This record gives sequence, C-alpha cells and structure tokens, in this order.
Amino acid sequence: MFMIKNIKLNYTEIIVFGSLIIIILGGILLSMPVSSKEALPTPFIDSLFTSASAFCVTGLIVYDTFTHWSAFGQVIILLLIQIGGLGFMTIITLFLLFLKRKIGLRERRLLMESANTLKIGGIVLLVKKIIIRTFIFESLGALILTVRFYPQMGFKNGLFNGIFHSVSAICNAGFDLMGKYGQFSSMTAYASDVVVNITIMSLIVIGGIGFAAWDDLANNHFSFKKYQLHTKIVLVTTAALILGCAAIFFTTEGNHSMAGMNTKERILASLFQSVTPRTAGFNTIAQDKLTEGGSLLTMILMVVGGSPGSTAGGIKTTTLVTLLLGAWSTARQNSDISIYKRRLETDSLKKASAITVIYVSVAFAAIMLISGAQDFSLKEIAFEVFSAIGTVGLSLGITSSLSSFSKIIIILLMYGGKVGVLSVAAVIAEIKEPAPLSRPYEKIIIG
Repeated sequence: MFMIKNIKLNYTEIIVFGSLIIIILGGILLSMPVSSKEALPTPFIDSLFTSASAFCVTGLIVYDTFTHWSAFGQVIILLLIQIGGLGFMTIITLFLLFLKRKIGLRERRLLMESANTLKIGGIVLLVKKIIIRTFIFESLGALILTVRFYPQMGFKNGLFNGIFHSVSAICNAGFDLMGKYGQFSSMTAYASDVVVNITIMSLIVIGGIGFAAWDDLANNHFSFKKYQLHTKIVLVTTAALILGCAAIFFTTEGNHSMAGMNTKERILASLFQSVTPRTAGFNTIAQDKLTEGGSLLTMILMVVGGSPGSTAGGIKTTTLVTLLLGAWSTARQNSDISIYKRRLETDSLKKASAITVIYVSVAFAAIMLISGAQDFSLKEIAFEVFSAIGTVGLSLGITSSLSSFSKIIIILLMYGGKVGVLSVAAVIAEIKEPAPLSRPYEKIIIG
C-alpha cells in the first residue's frame, strides 16, 4: 500500500475515490476468462459496466447474468452487490471489528458519512446493528425463496438462487439469475407467484427505508408518536408512493403491459411495478409494453428513489417532501417549513434544491449526449438515463446495444447516483472554506 503524505483527502473524497477503486477492481476480475461461462475474456468496458452496476446496486446489464457469467463471475457480482449495498466503509469496519482493531475518530466520521447518519455518537454500534439486521433479513429472504425455488431448480441451485436474489433485493440491486427462463426476463416467470412477489417486494422496501429508520423502528416498535421526524416522513411517504402509484398502474395498464392477467395477478404486478422503480430493477411485466403514462410514472419513481442512508438511489423521499413543503410554505408566504409539529432546519430546502437541480441537470445532459451519439427514441434514452442515475436497473431493452461512449456515460451516472451527485459535485468543484465576508444584497425577480 502506497502512502502519499502530501495529499490529504476529506471524508467525502475517501468515499468517492474508494468506491471508484472497488468498481475498477471488480471490472478487472470480471474481465478474466474464469468469470465467463465460455472461459473467454469479457471486453473490459462491459466488465467495468457490470461491476459499476453491481457495486452501485443498479441492475443495468449488457449480458444476461445467468447465461454469460460463470459461477465465479456470479459470486463476484454478488460480493459487489453486498459491498455496495452496505457501503464499503461498513465492510471495512466489519473486518476491523473481527480483527479487534480500535476504530478511531477518523474512521467513525467516515462511517457517519457512509451510512448517512445525523450524529457520530454510537455510530459503531449502529454499524454492528446494520450488519446483523441485514444478515437476518437476507437469511430469512433466502430461506423463503429457496423453499420456493427448490421444486424447479433442485436444492443446490435453489439455495444459490435464494441467496442471490435475497441479497440483490435487500440491496435494491435488481440483478437476477432468471435467464434460464429467457434472457433478460427478470422475474416475469414468477409474475403470478404470491410468495416470491411479496418476499422480493418486502426485501426491497426494507432495504430502501434506510438504516436510521431501521434503528428507530427497532427501538420504538409500533409507536408512531415516538418515531423521529425522519422516520415518520420516510414511512408515510413510502406507503403513499407504493399504494398510490400501484392504484394508477392497476387502472392504466390492464389492457397493455398487464393484458391477459387476472385480478390477482394485476394487483401483484401493480404493487411490484410501484415498488421496483424505487430502486430495485426487478420486473414482472415487460417495461416496453407500458403505456406512455406508465413509462412516465416509472421514470418519476426512479427519480424519487428510496430514503437516505439506505441501499436505494434517487433524490430520496425526504428530499421530495422537503421540496413539496417548501413550495407550499412559499405559496403561503411562510418562512418556516413545518411537518408533524416540527420545523425543519433552514438549510434543508437549500440542500434538497441543490440535490434535485444537480440530479436533473446531469440526467438531461446525459440524455442529450446519448441522443447525439445513438439512434434510439427519446423515451428509450430517458428511461435508461433515469434508471442509471437512480440506480434502478429497469430498461426498455437498449442497454446491450449501447456504444462504448454511451456505456461510459451510463457508468458515470450509476457511480454518481450511488455515491451521491452532491458528493461528486463537491469533489469536482474542490469546495473550500467560504471567504469571511458577506456580500451586499440585491433583489432579482423570481417567477
């Protein structure tokens, strides 16, 4: 290990560059002949794309995971998903705890940044809880899925598929091994299976509400009044998005992407389509069969994503709520943003606006670049771009046809969506301490 004494990285930079190193290492491993079923080297750009998609828990793929990658390659993908889902600093802490090494203040600050928590106190204990609870949820999910897969796949393959899909679901990754039923088919073979649907959806939601909300729920159980404001917003917004959007999908997609399904299957498919764009990437219905309205709603859900400190991407539920409350307060000419008898911090709206503006600006820039480079429809490109930056993994089928230039753009979008567009922007801009002076005010016309 080389130490560069004259270079000091802040906590955000360590996370940003550390993630990049893991993605590159994953790309190198996946490019080796042992990683493919044909025992041939995989082009590095495609290996890097797959590594970025796995670590950034996205799910966009240029090769079907089951038919192209060997057991070794699939295990590498699974490890990248697990590391990316928990956060590489959490994994490092796990090894430090295993080796009984002392975790200093610098490591604790890194953990606070990586886990996206509000305070440094008790961060090591929180990380321990995250690791234990993740293992418990993954084990339960793997057990249920293994029992369900065993009759069709046998015990060995059923067990591996159960573990793989459980980890992929709770990490909101969207990678699957269902290519045995048809390449790029995702979970369409189990569209009518209640157990598989509910298990996958539950794992996605659990992984998407965030580690801070996990801890609050564990401490206060079902006492909503005792929950922190953050947890209340996360739970209510998540439930509203799932149920509200499921009702829209059920109403609009019956004669299109859900044609031929009975009522039970339509309910399952509607709920699944409402859950998976935030931000898991599995699908039980063909995405290219969605109505124009269904595609638009799916892209909106991709933008929103999950909740802070979770395995999901997107601008996050709390950002959406802060923007909506800020607009409402401004319309009422109220300087305070209040919810559940609590007032949000002054900088909350500023940070939410910055995240959303950067997020949307980067997405639009990517759409224009890919549109100029390749002959796909605007809908197909927008769907792919929002899926990448939201770390979702849903596609209208153009991923494998992307040029090297477009793949690099998608890789950067997945990377930015994982580590946070604001974090990447901060590192690129090399933000320094503001000058100790206050500029004079001058009014401009807004709106």
